[in-house]
Amino acid sequence: MIPTNYDPRTSEEKWYQYWLEHRFFHSTVDKKRTPYCIVIPPPNVTGVLHMGHMLNNTIQDVLVRRARLLGKNACWVPGTDHASIATEAKVVAKLKSEGIEKRDLSRDEFLKHAWAWTEKHGGIILEQLKRLGASCDWDRTCFTMDEIRSASVIKVFIDLYNKGLIYKGVRMVNWDPSAKTAVSDEEVVYKEEHSKLYYLRYRIDGTEDEYITIATTRPETILGDSAVCVNPNDERFRHLAGKKCIVPLVNRVIPIIQDEYVDMEFGTGALKITPAHDINDYEIGYKHHLETIDIFNDDGTLNENAQLFVGKDRFVVRQEIIPELEKAGNLVKIEDYNNKVGYSERTNVVIEPKLSMQWFLKMKELAKPALDAVMNDDILLTPAKYKNTYRYWMENVKDWCISRQLWWGHQIPVYYLPNSNDYVVAENITEAVRLVKEKFGQDITAEQLRQDEDCLDTWFSSWLWPISVFNGILEPDNEDINYYYPTNDLVSGPDILFFWMARMIMAGYEYRHEKPFSNLYLTGIVRDKLHRKMSKSLGNSPDPIDLINQYGADGVRVGMLLCAPAGGDLLFDESLPEQGRNFTTKIWNAFRLVSNWKVADLEQPLHSKLALEWFEQYLNKCKETLNTQFEQYRISEALMTVYTGFRDEFSSWLLEIIKPGFEQPIDRTTYDKTIYLFEEMLQLLHPFMPFIT
Repeated sequence: MIPTNYDPRTSEEKWYQYWLEHRFFHSTVDKKRTPYCIVIPPPNVTGVLHMGHMLNNTIQDVLVRRARLLGKNACWVPGTDHASIATEAKVVAKLKSEGIEKRDLSRDEFLKHAWAWTEKHGGIILEQLKRLGASCDWDRTCFTMDEIRSASVIKVFIDLYNKGLIYKGVRMVNWDPSAKTAVSDEEVVYKEEHSKLYYLRYRIDGTEDEYITIATTRPETILGDSAVCVNPNDERFRHLAGKKCIVPLVNRVIPIIQDEYVDMEFGTGALKITPAHDINDYEIGYKHHLETIDIFNDDGTLNENAQLFVGKDRFVVRQEIIPELEKAGNLVKIEDYNNKVGYSERTNVVIEPKLSMQWFLKMKELAKPALDAVMNDDILLTPAKYKNTYRYWMENVKDWCISRQLWWGHQIPVYYLPNSNDYVVAENITEAVRLVKEKFGQDITAEQLRQDEDCLDTWFSSWLWPISVFNGILEPDNEDINYYYPTNDLVSGPDILFFWMARMIMAGYEYRHEKPFSNLYLTGIVRDKLHRKMSKSLGNSPDPIDLINQYGADGVRVGMLLCAPAGGDLLFDESLPEQGRNFTTKIWNAFRLVSNWKVADLEQPLHSKLALEWFEQYLNKCKETLNTQFEQYRISEALMTVYTGFRDEFSSWLLEIIKPGFEQPIDRTTYDKTIYLFEEMLQLLHPFMPFIT
């Protein structure tokens, strides 16, 4: 007896277990078959499933299940990312709750805690993806810090260093005072803020009452000023050329310099120069040989160089310095001012520009083939509107700051000689000892060498992902990499187009002389019906697992895809998975209806024959439409084609036309053909709704 209601929980658990037991998702090299391969954008080990993951992985699963139906050897490689900044922050917070400070631990002790945390939490999101129905080849699960991926990262660092593409230098970087590490330009999120513009006057040296007035949004940084700069074409300041002025409160005498960089229209036309704490000031300071005064500690508090407010946080000082400036007669006025402020994407604290010794990767040379590949459509971007964005970034690419002041991650394979800045770059300590003897002629022990404390940027491992998941760095001619690479489709969000996708393309051409994937499908951002980005902090994002529990995985998948145009943002509403669940019920009811018919050896009525012929023609046309939609990555439209086909044409028309009268049997010819067409419809629906089908 067929149950009246479809129970998603029972069905989903049963079928997923069945698929796993029979290893239907596992793929091995089979040169007689065409491979179809996707690598998962590896979610952070700190992560749990959110709405963006739901969308992204549903689309990937649709593509990979369709490839299987087309007879391809489909391989979807799963894995997770070690997420240096986010994971280290979680481990530090956990230790703090236990009364343990990171600074009281050795690196090895801290890493034991980090690995324990990762082993406990790292697989949660992959298990949640199984609830969604993700048909990954779980036997191939990778982790960016597992043995193969780690060795691959180290090998690539050494290779790029030996090619002269990696160098060490003091540069202005984006400093995250919470994580106490440098972050790349792409990890800075700019937010429009209501700020204040403070007008401060600096007394001209050697005078009693002559001043030059500057405007700044960061009055605390005046304690690190090295100069005041004016435009040489500005008549207002021509008489001050060659003179000096005095920094308020600390009474440091600094030069008044001239440079055409200064915008005569902004503020007062005079610009304070703080080379240690602003990238543009740094460039001017370098050009004019100015002193660099770093007034901040790594945590954003003021250091001894500031002379005042030592040990206090930069934002506390911003408030406390204003009354002092007013008392000293240096505050002219304060105005409201809107400006963009950079925040760390990982910790959401305000970024502090900071001069720091870091490791960098030269990008210009690597970017050229990666730019060409997208511009000539060797790699297709969907939607194509992102091509211009991609081109702009690649043509203006800056050297990548690849070092991070963290312990959780791939430790930089650089070994320093005792009491020296000399170093060697080596895969391990044994190799380092050998290189020291070869390069410097010194016989020293492993204990005498000191490895660089920093670790590599997380993206420095994930940019190798399509190659390293098949061990293509360590064994570049192995069977898997030669068969599955380049992969077919990559599905991801446009927010990491430069972080990850552009860099993967660079790595692909550098290490395989070939693109890493053929098609790049960029999803939109999941927003609520008020057009706000869904986030935990706003409280407008439902828990995906709760949605699956309520509406079933098939219902949620349909709900996500119904509002998911390629590259367009999704306006998600909980009525959508409810619509998906209702459609699941419609399929079930159609199944119950057909299954309960009694079959007899009767002559087929003409109306049934004509209806079935009509529907078969309709179905063939439907398949052609689907093929075109999939080729163009119009996934939402593809779902709508088969959704309306089942709901309107199959269920509402065909079944109504052919169903027998009350308590009457149906003829066998009509029944068999109906079952055949029903199965055809279920196959078309399967990539979208794998469980009920």
